[in-house]
Amino acid sequence: MIAGTGDSRLELRSLEAGIVLFDGICNLCTCSVIFILQRDPHARFKFASLQSPAGARLLRSCGLPQDLSESIIYIEDGHPYTKSTAAPRIVRNLSSAWPLLYVARLVPAWIRDGIYNWVARNRYAIFGKRDACLVPSQELVSRFL
Repeated sequence: MIAGTGDSRLELRSLEAGIVLFDGICNLCTCSVIFILQRDPHARFKFASLQSPAGARLLRSCGLPQDLSESIIYIEDGHPYTKSTAAPRIVRNLSSAWPLLYVARLVPAWIRDGIYNWVARNRYAIFGKRDACLVPSQELVSRFL
């Protein structure tokens, strides 16, 4: 169970694919969530914005600091993955040929994270940001925590 939620329905280890935590006001991050949703026909992923109470509880339950807005966090089997380690773990669970990109994990982390950090630092300038977090449609609301 996620610490402090009181919701026994959601156990970190019980999800088939995992939980994606994202910056809800970042256009790049929101587009990434939409990209994942469109390629996850079996609805294996759940999502929470880092700005939400659920996102904060998930960060605490994983022992992560609350100020990780420059990183996507992917929680799989109760273990958190951040930055450029999270992305390949996510794509390996998508439909079509996307799992082939899992080979990106073979690039040394210092190179992947260097590129990731540059994009993260500049994402608002390049992609813009929203005034509010993504509001899921009625058909997708069950996928968001």
